[in-house]
Amino acid sequence: MKNTFLFTLLAVSLVTCTPKASLRTPGNGAYEFFTYKPGQTARISVHRGGGDLKGYPENCIESFAYVARQIGTREAPAIIECDIDLTKDSVLVMMHDATLDRTTTGTGKLIEQTYAQIQQYRLEDNLGTPTPYKIPKLEEVLRWGRKAGVYFTLDVKRNVSFDKVVNMVRQTGTGDIAAVITYNAADAARLHKMAPELMISVTIRNQAEYDRLRELDIPDNRMVAFVGVREPDKALYEFLHAKGIACILGTLGNLDKQAATKGDGLYKEWAQNGADIMSTDRPLEVFRAVRQ
Repeated sequence: MKNTFLFTLLAVSLVTCTPKASLRTPGNGAYEFFTYKPGQTARISVHRGGGDLKGYPENCIESFAYVARQIGTREAPAIIECDIDLTKDSVLVMMHDATLDRTTTGTGKLIEQTYAQIQQYRLEDNLGTPTPYKIPKLEEVLRWGRKAGVYFTLDVKRNVSFDKVVNMVRQTGTGDIAAVITYNAADAARLHKMAPELMISVTIRNQAEYDRLRELDIPDNRMVAFVGVREPDKALYEFLHAKGIACILGTLGNLDKQAATKGDGLYKEWAQNGADIMSTDRPLEVFRAVRQ
């Protein structure tokens, strides 16, 4: 009887202490996640991790968490596109602008202030309303993302060297949940040489841009293709899909505006035409159109 009681108590303890399951599929690393697979549900990349929602600033863990809860599923976890910049004392933080004026209660250039100094400021949402939230470090964001079950595309700003970001990704062990964004073939080649294990977001709007990347020895299985902010010809999608390369369509800007005016059903059309991932400022609307 005593042994039975102890066994029951242990079983209850194990159940109640089990952490909440991650939305990320076990073993589904960045390579698998960002590789094209036929029939896969379109995924959503949240531009700047949010910001257009009242009370939730861009590039903020609290906003990332809110949006991920709304759109993330086990089969298609949320992708957080976020921006990395540098303080005066070389701390990697999340910030899109070179100055603090638009998104915080502070003013001036980020690079001229230390991390300790910027902690006095609060982030503002895109309506200009101050929130309780502070500017997070990249390290905090990556460690949060590991637990939250999201993926990242990391946009590295001009003040920041790729090696700093690569070192932080390696330090936090998050290379399996992140792709690093590049804007030209030379940077993509430099990043691949530095960190051949990482997935890289590369711009491919035509075959010539793809050919240039291959000439620089970037393998297909390390590319996820940003095909631009206008819908490309289906032939480009077919060409890249045949090579196992997933395609990101930037709906942020004009395409988001089109959908807001003509109907969110456009997102479903863009997905059916070949967009594997949509980078958007309207993640909740894309989710309702594509996944529900």
